[in-house]
Amino acid sequence: MTVTIELPPDIEAGLLAQAQAEGLGVSKYLEILVREQLNARVGAPMTSRPAYELPPNDWVRKFDEWTQSHARLDLPVLSDEDISRESIYRERGL
Repeated sequence: MTVTIELPPDIEAGLLAQAQAEGLGVSKYLEILVREQLNARVGAPMTSRPAYELPPNDWVRKFDEWTQSHARLDLPVLSDEDISRESIYRERGL
């Protein structure tokens, strides 16, 4: 679908700057913005993109969101002993 919109100069400049900062063309950047807005409103991704296709800033943001989603699970913190090699492989005698 092709859509034509008139943007005020300040928004156009910001859009161009953000697209360049992400290393994307304006069309691709706008597509990503629209997709993210739709996903946020619908609550589920329309289509998921592999992490390697995300711009670095988006990847970091998504990763941070993912890690923060675990904070509300109230999981116990593992001790150094719990995650030590000796503890993990104790039964194998390694």
